[in-house]
Amino acid sequence: MPKISGDSSGDGVQAVVLALRIMEFLAEQRRPVGVTALAEALGTTKSRIFRHLRTLVQHGYIVQSPESERYQVGSQLVQLGRLVGENLDLASAAHPILRELRDELGHSTVVSQVEAEGVRVLARVPGTSSIEIGVKPGSLLPFHGSAQGKIALAFGDEALRTRVFRSRLEMLTPSTIAAPGALEEEIERTRQRGWAIAPNEAMLGINTLAAPVFDVSGTLVGAVGIVDSIQFIPAEASDEQIRRTVAAARRISKDLGFRE
Repeated sequence: MPKISGDSSGDGVQAVVLALRIMEFLAEQRRPVGVTALAEALGTTKSRIFRHLRTLVQHGYIVQSPESERYQVGSQLVQLGRLVGENLDLASAAHPILRELRDELGHSTVVSQVEAEGVRVLARVPGTSSIEIGVKPGSLLPFHGSAQGKIALAFGDEALRTRVFRSRLEMLTPSTIAAPGALEEEIERTRQRGWAIAPNEAMLGINTLAAPVFDVSGTLVGAVGIVDSIQFIPAEASDEQIRRTVAAARRISKDLGFRE
């Protein structure tokens, strides 16, 4: 964390920077923080920190616990983050990261959003192969027969899982997981490892590896994935394919305001 120097009373820019650093630091913490810890983390005095804390508390951006007298983010800051996240278009936020992921691995890359009846493909970047393999933007992928759909079931709403598990699951290919018990086991594996894969499940010869994207509130909003022939994305995906796909999803989530 950069150190803050100078006297805030004589430098408006420094005062703004310190206020922003305080809010950023508190947003990254998982528990309330005291004045001393803030001063040490930001490299300034407790008196400077306290003056800014008092103003931020007055405007609702942070709150002070009456018991511990420590500080954490307030409702106004949470609301601001939510509004920013809502104004960020998922496809636009994802596109440069999808392109980087395509350049790193060579596969087609896609970003999809969770809807009531499936997972909708919002955007894709074609792979580098001369033979193009991918999914069309606007396509609605099934929850049980796609890697993106498994992400929705693993990290989405409990009511969605219940509805899907109780519905009739269509066999899209001989490899589609259509038995509710087997699907529940697959979704639990997906939740534990943090990514999903669907070799030959939506279409024979095609595989997709996907990872979850969350918004500022921690709600699942979609998935980022790589798509290619099973020759190039095998049923046992490589460590690099998994690592880079998960990292891309985390970057998009971060751009949407999500903090792990």
